[in-house]
Amino acid sequence: MRLISLIAATAAMLAGPALSQTRSVAVTFDDLPFQTTPEGLCDADNVRRLTTDFLTMLAPLDTHATAFVNEGRMCDETREQALRGILTLWLEAGVDLGNHTFSHINIHRSTPEAYLADVDRGDDVTRPLLAAHGRDLIWFRHPFLFTGETPEKRAALEAGIAARGYRVAPVTIDNEDWRFGQAYRRAESEGDEAMQARIGEAYVAHMAAVLDVVEPYSALLAGGAEPPQVLLLHANSLNQAWYPAIHALFMARGYRFVPLEEAVSHSVYSRADGWTRANGVSWLHRWALADGVPFQPEPDTPQWVVDYAENRQTSG
Repeated sequence: MRLISLIAATAAMLAGPALSQTRSVAVTFDDLPFQTTPEGLCDADNVRRLTTDFLTMLAPLDTHATAFVNEGRMCDETREQALRGILTLWLEAGVDLGNHTFSHINIHRSTPEAYLADVDRGDDVTRPLLAAHGRDLIWFRHPFLFTGETPEKRAALEAGIAARGYRVAPVTIDNEDWRFGQAYRRAESEGDEAMQARIGEAYVAHMAAVLDVVEPYSALLAGGAEPPQVLLLHANSLNQAWYPAIHALFMARGYRFVPLEEAVSHSVYSRADGWTRANGVSWLHRWALADGVPFQPEPDTPQWVVDYAENRQTSG
């Protein structure tokens, strides 16, 4: 109860006085059905409970979210039947779904042919479920935001993804919520509520620091006015507990929450993306490379969070 009260207090403090909602953001969650332990993903009842709790948290917030599925995250013996039920919960909650590949494949360690086969395998359950709800599967997001580290790989992926009828979901607000989530899972497993609260508060502060960088940088790259943003988060227990505070932070900074389709209809998202380096970066950095603008990196995750996540001696 103490942790829940702290989260509520943090959200209320961040919300502050209501501001005119002149900015906009599309919220996306990667790595469905959920970021948890391999053992947890083999327990369909556990994943359903995690999903229900997450969607209950989202329900009053009106995020218009899109979520990206790795169908191979669950154990083979439960995958198809369990996934149908779990992904149906997301659709019935009004969340759109996209393909994030079957196995969260790394293009740097595979061929374009193997990668595209993984893309194809990644829609076995998701595509017919969307069709049953009167929707099409149109969104695709590259794992790790890796889009090919050579021009040849990049061109092969781009052609293959387009041939399958997908639109690539870009990201402008990148952050390390996955790293905070890793640390948060450790604190949960150890029953350490004080550490969970410390990690959650640091996560919200990190997101505020990310926005301090992204907002003026995106305006510079878009010609003077901030474009609609696309926020990358993950479906995990950290966000189940702390996304309401993140949501309040965005509201306090004048954001309204829009569907992904609306955000990427802005002209800046039609810009060429020729990134062919061996790392995954936001679309802001891709546009900066094309324009010859110096990179403005996102703030680092506090070292103590990294150390705790990796079960090392913490530095603070």
